[in-house]
Amino acid sequence: MTTPVAGAAVAPRRRGRLRTRTTAGVLVVATVIAYAVFRTDGAADDNDRAFRFFDSVRDWVDDNRDTSPLFLYGFNYARLGVRQLVDVLAAGLSGLGFAGLVAAVTALGAVLAGWRTGLLALGGFLAFGVLGLWEQSVDTLVLTLSAVVLSVLIGVPLGILAARVRWVGAALRPVLDVLQIMPTFAYLAPMTLLFLIGEPAAVIATMIYAVPATIRITALGIAEVSPTAVEAATALGSTRWQLLAKVRLPLARTTIALAVNQTIMLALSMVVITALIDAPGLGQNIVSALQRVNVGAAFDAGLAIVILAVVLDRITTNAARRTRVHRTDRQRRLRLIGAGVALVVVAVASLVTVDAGDLPTYSFAAPVNDLVGWIELHWYDVTEGLKNGVSAGVLDPLETVLVTTPWWLFVAAVAAFGTLISGRRAALIAALAAAGPAALGLWQHTMQTLATVLVAIVITMVIGVAVGVFCARHDRLATGVRPLLDAAQTMPSFVYLLPAVALFGASRFTAIVAAVIFAVPPVVRLVERGLRDVPPAVVEAALSAGSTPRQLLWKVQLPMARGGLLLAANQGIVMVLAMVVVGGLVGAGALGYDVVAGFSQRELFGEGLAAGLAIVLLGILLDRLTQGFHDSKGPRT
Repeated sequence: MTTPVAGAAVAPRRRGRLRTRTTAGVLVVATVIAYAVFRTDGAADDNDRAFRFFDSVRDWVDDNRDTSPLFLYGFNYARLGVRQLVDVLAAGLSGLGFAGLVAAVTALGAVLAGWRTGLLALGGFLAFGVLGLWEQSVDTLVLTLSAVVLSVLIGVPLGILAARVRWVGAALRPVLDVLQIMPTFAYLAPMTLLFLIGEPAAVIATMIYAVPATIRITALGIAEVSPTAVEAATALGSTRWQLLAKVRLPLARTTIALAVNQTIMLALSMVVITALIDAPGLGQNIVSALQRVNVGAAFDAGLAIVILAVVLDRITTNAARRTRVHRTDRQRRLRLIGAGVALVVVAVASLVTVDAGDLPTYSFAAPVNDLVGWIELHWYDVTEGLKNGVSAGVLDPLETVLVTTPWWLFVAAVAAFGTLISGRRAALIAALAAAGPAALGLWQHTMQTLATVLVAIVITMVIGVAVGVFCARHDRLATGVRPLLDAAQTMPSFVYLLPAVALFGASRFTAIVAAVIFAVPPVVRLVERGLRDVPPAVVEAALSAGSTPRQLLWKVQLPMARGGLLLAANQGIVMVLAMVVVGGLVGAGALGYDVVAGFSQRELFGEGLAAGLAIVLLGILLDRLTQGFHDSKGPRT
């Protein structure tokens, strides 16, 4: 009796798939014919109205900086306030001295996160002295903590509002999307225009980059508070403020701690880039190494940043994990006693006259440079062949097709295919984003950047999915790869440029290699997580039905992990776009070069800012086409 019903249900589904494939085939043929008829010669853009508008904004700021109340009582006071915050934190950390600061971080890790974390913090901060980078590491820590303090003070209240007031959340969502897609370099020019170069501009730029994570994760934590607990507190007569202070915040404490953790990681990655606007710290060492193509020197500074990131990550993560455990009165007393002992130890250590320079030093610069030199000498034919093969065989033809496509045809194709795979709403947003670069006068450069991004995304997904699948199926491999992924995700993006430049020279392919190395780790993690989250019962049922490992992967695990795969693709896109501007430093050209040139050359400020907006629009376009597909649960039938 059930067979006809099942067959009747399957038949419309098959007809829907057939219609979708037929429609897709017709669209492909129509697009190819339209391209053949209307293709252009790829002439350079000559519409600079957007550039002139942004230049006029810059000129207005320069003319009114010393007279406008907006600057006299607004931006100037903000800059002075941030300067005071940085000076207070710097004075506090410097006042402890080398031994005092090491003892303080060790005690903080031990009290908040356990003795193992305390030992990790001790070894990590001693390593800064061994690497000969103590002062630079402390400067980086000061800027990071300053940005995190501001991000938490601003982000947590906004996150609470976003979760509790619907229109606030709806208004913040597109703003946060733009802030997270905007390339890091694009923040620098506006910040220096408003706050001048130096530490205040660096801290504010870092805060703007990191605060979206604070807001989003805090909002998520508040929204996920158990309704039963809220109803019980309301029934007992709690006011709104009491509900927030006594129920919502305590129950969301772990998630808010995660928000602080992610804010620290983002701030640490951004504060390195702000070395370009005269921010002190380890970023200065990396920028100097990049200018001299000294991979070894950059490795030392990059290693110091990784160590700092790991220490801060473990302290915040383990402290958040320990907050979930209910403690007895005896445990609370022991913790208070431990905190008191730690304060005494820190006070005594701060009086010890030990300097970081007294430690034995070691640098990885020489062995790393020797290794790079050996690879350059023996792998030259391989690297040149790979670079030329990918450039001539894939990148150049794709760029030619995109550049010679009329903007209106590209927008129409995005709208048509977007409607087919992602739905009308996502297609409309993607089409508007696709039309934006033409209005900004950067169509040719946007298409050149899109070609580079697409090639990098494809390579990233191929490598990331393959490694993620192997990690999901082999626990030992996953355990061995995990530390490498941790280091790769905390290493500053600048560092990836140096080995790429050393191996491939300055070219578009160099930017692709750096982007792939930067974007693969999160893709691997998300693919592995998606496959491991497939219900074991489903896997056992497929195996009992006689599925081979290959069939299990292709017929069961990958289809059921589609959400994770699409999220991996989305994160890969975001990470690749984040490297677009950095790639502009090593010959990538197009929008990346425009942003860098606009930051470094006053007369190109307008073009640089417009290029940053074009990258944002490119990110929205690709994001809607990937996540829109996930939201629509597959092709429309």
